[in-house]
Amino acid sequence: MLDAATYSPRLKSIFASTIKQAMKEEFGYTNDMQIPRLDKIVLNIGCGAEAVRDSKKAKSAIEDLTKIAGQQAVGTKAKNSHAPFRLREGMVIGAKVTLRDVRMYEFLDRLVTIAMPRIRDFRGVKPAFDGRGNFAMGLKEHIVFPEIDFDKVDEVWGMDIIMTTTAKPFGDHTADAQAKALLKHFNMPFNA
Repeated sequence: MLDAATYSPRLKSIFASTIKQAMKEEFGYTNDMQIPRLDKIVLNIGCGAEAVRDSKKAKSAIEDLTKIAGQQAVGTKAKNSHAPFRLREGMVIGAKVTLRDVRMYEFLDRLVTIAMPRIRDFRGVKPAFDGRGNFAMGLKEHIVFPEIDFDKVDEVWGMDIIMTTTAKPFGDHTADAQAKALLKHFNMPFNA
């Protein structure tokens, strides 16, 4: 088990030693508390119709997401019933997990240095920000992570990855511009 008191991930150390100073110089912050930082990373797998037909598919998605995150994932349940799809309220139709602090930095490090280079025909990530400094991206295959044994996978899932930052509008800089700069310092390979 990772202990935040004794272990500091590589990216967290880099943030404290170099990224904070680089952001301060780039945007002209007067106080260290103004510097945006990563708050959390949320991972989500939606199983859809496969989970309705076979409940083992949702359990498989939860297990795979738990391996990727290094933390127990929880099932996401349907909010409404939908008869044509045989979907009932409360059925498990996906998995999600929220990462913070040590596990968040470890995941980001694995995503940027190991998983993204394994994506076929990878040309970078489209910068998709929400106007409040939060970044969302999707992966078509969860098998790019080394924790997943390709031979034991019964279904290849797509994943949503949402990175929440503490960026707020500062001077003439938008929250999105500051968040993009922060993620660029973490070596996020943006294509634009």
